[in-house]
Amino acid sequence: MQNLKEIQDLRPVLALDFIARAIVEGFITGLHKSPYHGFSIEFSEHRPYNNGESIRFIDWKLYARTEKLFVKKFEQETNLRNFIILDTSASMIFPLENNRSNKLEFAIYTSAALMYLFRKQRDANGLITFSDKIDFISEAKLNDAHFNYLISELQKILDTYKNFTFRQTKLVSTLHDIADRLPKRSLITIFSDLLIDNDIQELVNALQHLRYNKHEVIIYNIIDQNLEINFEFDNRPYKFVDIETGEQIKINPLSIRQTYKQEVIEYFNEVRSRIAQLKIDFVLADINRDFSEVLITYLLKRQKLY
Repeated sequence: MQNLKEIQDLRPVLALDFIARAIVEGFITGLHKSPYHGFSIEFSEHRPYNNGESIRFIDWKLYARTEKLFVKKFEQETNLRNFIILDTSASMIFPLENNRSNKLEFAIYTSAALMYLFRKQRDANGLITFSDKIDFISEAKLNDAHFNYLISELQKILDTYKNFTFRQTKLVSTLHDIADRLPKRSLITIFSDLLIDNDIQELVNALQHLRYNKHEVIIYNIIDQNLEINFEFDNRPYKFVDIETGEQIKINPLSIRQTYKQEVIEYFNEVRSRIAQLKIDFVLADINRDFSEVLITYLLKRQKLY
């Protein structure tokens, strides 16, 4: 399962943790057939034994197989502390059609897959969800119980998001709040459509707050490329409704398509350029494409950090 279309029919009968595992395993298999076929992913739950330390945690079964001394890793020895920040505002449930998947579903499945990948690499998982304020925040931990707890929180959102209409986005104030709450250096992964009322400079200031606190940041700008950038609607009148405010406008998309595309592309190009100055990775994540594009960005970022 590598994209939303493959998941859509199976979602009612498959648990989210199973879907996450299937996405990651399919991704790893695909690496061998891609330009990243030489990319190394090692999942280790042990580290070499150091002379002089306690023998209490030596894995003797592994010693019997390898004749080398290894000790089991524990939570405090994890490599990275990862926090996923998930935008659950109303604009993320676009498109609203019953037969189509939406931006929030894409973000949830990729978040779950990343959490599964974090755990496999002995990296700690944390989750923050927000709309106009922080709705949920957890510590970053490695153990299985914590992973299951976070997956259950994501599952709750999947089950209830149809009630999220008119939930507004307050990304800038949320990022400042998060920067104040997370004192330890972490890798922060943001899933949002970046549809905000604030000036771009205010967003930059909030991200700068995170960078000032030594956090590494990846932003996945979740969009439906066909509808939100290419504006591929039929040549007929439509009534467009702002999902967050209820504001309405009637218009024929063809009459504004070229102007709309130009302004939207200019906006995202400026966001990308301003964010790049902060040495933050920015990825335009199209929900019509495979999850692998998100996962490879994370792995490349992790490789740079280590």
